[in-house]
Amino acid sequence: MENVVSYIVPVLLLFVLLYCLIKNINAYDHFVKGASGAISLCVGIFPYLVAIFFAIELFTISGLSAKLSSFVSPFFSALGIPAELTEFLLLRPFTGSGSLAMLNDIYTKFGPDSYVSRCASVIMSTSETVFYVVALYFGTTKIKKLNGILAISFLAISIGTICACWLCRIV
Repeated sequence: MENVVSYIVPVLLLFVLLYCLIKNINAYDHFVKGASGAISLCVGIFPYLVAIFFAIELFTISGLSAKLSSFVSPFFSALGIPAELTEFLLLRPFTGSGSLAMLNDIYTKFGPDSYVSRCASVIMSTSETVFYVVALYFGTTKIKKLNGILAISFLAISIGTICACWLCRIV
């Protein structure tokens, strides 16, 4: 199966080039035009990315993350979520790479097969970096009215997290 997967991108590329050849389309010109559009897109979203990365760093370095973690830990424990995952859960909506580093720390501290690590793995793979996505996509599209998008996103992540921990306890 791994062999087949490694051929998908080259086959798709050859298919596109063959299609362009048959339809007499200048693939190179279209590629350059698309690439120039990508550059302007990157320039447009850069301020939003800087803002979210700055907020993440400020949240972590200020100690607010640790204080908020100790405050909400009993609530999470009552829902069946291990208290050891509280800071991870607070960081996950902000950053994928930061929560991945924290996941590695959880594996190191508790072992990869522990209940806490299994819960963290499922949460990592089934949740989303909500603030990053909102900053990136809604910043790009200039949509300013989020009308419940954040609330719905956090409700879905919360339900998913609780179910993940319950299922990891059973399995």
